[in-house]
Amino acid sequence: MSKDFADWHPETALIQGGLERSQHMETAEAIYMTSGYVYSSAEEAEHAFKTDGARYVYSRYANPTVTTLQERLRLLEGAEACVTTSSGMSAVYNALIALLKAGDRVVASKALFGSCQYIINEILPRYGVESEFVDGTDLAQWEAALSKPTQAVFLETPSNPTLEIIDLPAVAELAHKAGATVVVDNVFATPGNQKPLELGADVVIYSATKHIDGQGRCMGGAILGTQEYCKEKVTPFIRHTGPSLSPFNAWILLKGLETLPLRIERQCETALKIAKYFEGNDAFEKVLYPHLESHPQVELARKQMRLGGSMVTFDLKGGKDKAFKFLNALKVATISNNLGDSKTLATHPATTTHQRLSDEERAEMGITDGMLRLSVGLENADDLIRDLDQAIATL
Repeated sequence: MSKDFADWHPETALIQGGLERSQHMETAEAIYMTSGYVYSSAEEAEHAFKTDGARYVYSRYANPTVTTLQERLRLLEGAEACVTTSSGMSAVYNALIALLKAGDRVVASKALFGSCQYIINEILPRYGVESEFVDGTDLAQWEAALSKPTQAVFLETPSNPTLEIIDLPAVAELAHKAGATVVVDNVFATPGNQKPLELGADVVIYSATKHIDGQGRCMGGAILGTQEYCKEKVTPFIRHTGPSLSPFNAWILLKGLETLPLRIERQCETALKIAKYFEGNDAFEKVLYPHLESHPQVELARKQMRLGGSMVTFDLKGGKDKAFKFLNALKVATISNNLGDSKTLATHPATTTHQRLSDEERAEMGITDGMLRLSVGLENADDLIRDLDQAIATL
């Protein structure tokens, strides 16, 4: 790219990184809404395809706006390379399928987003991939599962929605001894609060739909890792199967990145304030937040995460009926299964994001009928607390 940001702070790279202006010298990044590209001669087209990657030939392969986003995300994460996809789940699936084949084995933490569970538990086994789930917080279970050859380890930390923290360096060490590539879904922590690659992970995944966009406008995904993994394994698979990112969505995500550090700081500050305020409230069995003193893994969370994130989980007494009554009473926060938005969003995981799981599977993950997940937005913290307070009063 045109600028070297090795000595610059992330905030600067998120504004300037990967920016290559056109001949018009526009201020904002250009949106190259084109499917194809033209050549001055047949010989030039032949050369373009022979020297793959030397120039743009088709936007399913590569696009200038998408390239800018990939470079900016690469700089933010400190990775060698980045590949973007059409959605976060597309990133999860493609990151794993690029690593695995029939006869291979994947070990994953139990506490996962419902669609991630579906990929590992139902889709991959159809193609001859063995899957095993462990309690992500129990290193003994990781050690036992990784005592035999394994090709991939998949986990999210903090987990969705119970906010469990997994010891990344310890798991990575065990995984690498087993020959596995460690793939981490870092969406809850956000790229500003946790650097999995620095903690031993090999691949980092984001649903850019969440905090990276941050305003509920579009979908997108990102896979970050080594040059060899991204270019030799992931890129060919995405190129030939087609889950490419729209240039328009890439442009929106670029705009989101410009304010990402500011938004994350504010959201995490408000989330911690809300968690502290409601901790010990009689309406809740417990309040979960990674940087809360009462969190069972607070020391590990503080070690791995700069801030505690924008998610707070409440376990409300009274089960589903009380949880629904609480949600229906909210006036500022909105009921939605999305997260990482500028608007505060609340959802009931047992009947939305994790509804496909059996009662036994949800119980094993710690998801109760009274559990509520709050994605804290950019509203005034006192207004949000007052809104939650009045919803509690209705119970």
